[in-house]
Amino acid sequence: MSTASSHSGTNATPAAGHKHTNRLASEHSPYLLQHAHNPVDWYPWGEEAFAKARKEDKPILLSIGYSTCHWCHVMERESFEDEKVGAYLKEQFISIKVDREERPDVDKIYMNFVQITTGGGGWPLNVFLTPDLKPFYGGTYWPPVTKHGRPSFLAVLERVIELWKTRRKDLDESANELAAKLQSMAEHESANAFPAGERELHGAGESFLHEFDPVHGGFGGAPKFPRPSQPLYLLRYARRFHSEDARKAVLKTCDGMAAGGMNDQLGGGFARYSVDEQWLVPHFEKMLYDNAQLTQLYLEAYQVARQPRHAAVVRATLGYVLRDMTHPDGGFFSAEDADSEGQEGKFYCWTRKELSALLTPEEFNVTVKHFGITEHGNFVDHSHPEPLPDLNVLSLVGGPLSAHDQALLDSATHKMLEVRAKRVRPHRDDKILASWNGMMLGAFARAYAILEDEEFKTAAERNLAFVKSQLWDATTRTLSHRWRNGHREPVQIVDSYANLLAGVVDLYEATVDPRHLEFAVTLATVMIERFYDPKDGGFWQSAPGTPHLLVRHKEDYDGAEPSGNSVAALALLKLGAICDRKDWREAAEKTIRLFAQRLHQTPQAVPHLLLALDYALQEPKRVVLVGDFTCGSTASLLHAAHHGFQPHKVVMGNHGPVDAFSRGLPVNEEFTQAFCCSGTACQPPTRDKAKIIAFLEAKH
Repeated sequence: MSTASSHSGTNATPAAGHKHTNRLASEHSPYLLQHAHNPVDWYPWGEEAFAKARKEDKPILLSIGYSTCHWCHVMERESFEDEKVGAYLKEQFISIKVDREERPDVDKIYMNFVQITTGGGGWPLNVFLTPDLKPFYGGTYWPPVTKHGRPSFLAVLERVIELWKTRRKDLDESANELAAKLQSMAEHESANAFPAGERELHGAGESFLHEFDPVHGGFGGAPKFPRPSQPLYLLRYARRFHSEDARKAVLKTCDGMAAGGMNDQLGGGFARYSVDEQWLVPHFEKMLYDNAQLTQLYLEAYQVARQPRHAAVVRATLGYVLRDMTHPDGGFFSAEDADSEGQEGKFYCWTRKELSALLTPEEFNVTVKHFGITEHGNFVDHSHPEPLPDLNVLSLVGGPLSAHDQALLDSATHKMLEVRAKRVRPHRDDKILASWNGMMLGAFARAYAILEDEEFKTAAERNLAFVKSQLWDATTRTLSHRWRNGHREPVQIVDSYANLLAGVVDLYEATVDPRHLEFAVTLATVMIERFYDPKDGGFWQSAPGTPHLLVRHKEDYDGAEPSGNSVAALALLKLGAICDRKDWREAAEKTIRLFAQRLHQTPQAVPHLLLALDYALQEPKRVVLVGDFTCGSTASLLHAAHHGFQPHKVVMGNHGPVDAFSRGLPVNEEFTQAFCCSGTACQPPTRDKAKIIAFLEAKH
């Protein structure tokens, strides 16, 4: 990865060792810095580029990606590092680079455009705009030469300029029409009745089960994405509708993913997705948000089935995050690349010959059988002109091992990890996003509550301290979206507030520390003030007054990441129950109501919002801990409250901004007790963990 030089602005000159240096050299995004020495005259998103486009009446090439995007690397290598392409772009276009992870609001607008005009999308996203930021043509990856029916990138550029010069009026009219369509897509019908509930929930579960792959687990065919919100919802569906099929589908999916090559069998952590339907060959990049959501899924699978293998996946995944993805002060980095030394998967894969030389014959035989190692391998990097031969992705193909064979495998994997540690690691995107940190904060907090590991609690609280010191401004009550190397990105995104709020609520329920609840209340208050639409419901993705946005969206799609609306709705329902804030519950319900048609017609688009709807339709049970929280019994009672799978509950203390009823519960000064409550009816206080578990497991 290129590093930032001291040169900036329009006076950027080549840095030492580089033929070219452009304006991106003064940016902080790792993705933008990767392009800082392209021959392309790149601009960051901002008024300088837009003013130049207006002044020179040139079309804008807007190119959007992220630093661990494999095909972004391919297109950079093939086209953006090409001198001829760079010269043509400098002469004919104003070229702008955007990191989609830093500006999801910008990405959303132009991804919508490409999807409605081409039927597909993805990254790199390359869109051509008028100087007033209206799109008129776009696509994703274009090759350096025409092949497979796809024109070369340079041919696309030349065609755009031909149309710009000969059919400008038509382009402008088309851009205006498309901009109007994008605006209409951002508008939602606000007069929807609140979903009846069980009809939408039942229909969604049936729809998901219809897509289930009974052979390999997961939903749909290749490429197969984990999309954790979907199985997380099916666990709730299984409980509500007594569906053993749904329960089995989730556990089958969890076991399939854990055994496949998508799960790093040596170092822990999950790759982005599987290119096949078997979970075998991954797209090797590792994203923080995937690992946070999958941790939550495996925790709930463990609560449901009490299988040690699910807890083991959680420990391995969080171990990976702590080892490889954590800033020394506690923040969580964003992602790791698929590529190493320009080859996808090189860091992770093994050849049979390599293992034969490394291991003893006994270790080799067990390892080959256990991980499915073959002579010619199971993975080829087809995107590279000279792919490495005979590479194997590790997956679990053997059954349980004897104690003797397990000892041999342990010795072998220790040697393999030592060798792998000496390889060139994939690039790590070390920016710290408030939204993804909120997700992982919640994962660590719940892992502590469920698995009773103090290390996870320490990691969660260190992370929150980092976020509050580096991304949160207590004076202005502002949460920055991104931090990197001491620099905050000031853009305001609802995803940051919603995901951090959800994570802090999880941490409060895991600790009942009133300081965490007080911060959650502040976050909820600011999120509603800044992003909520009190007229129609729902949360705007970007704060009011955000400059240079063609359209302001309310995100309504739970894809790889759940939308800010879905996360906010569920977090507000939980926090509203803890604090008895009817206004927060109403905001959550109005948000769900705004997307009622989405829930009814295409529930596959909003699986995380289904979690919120499921929660909204049932008053949560409450476990209220009262007493001296410094005594040892508090942690024991907390773990009992998180023992089983009960999605309709809150766990809370009686200090801080909790509801008045809980604050008034009688306190025993000598020890902590738990009140198990439904509405305003509570059972006698108890210190018996079994009684707490039984109360939460009861159907009513």
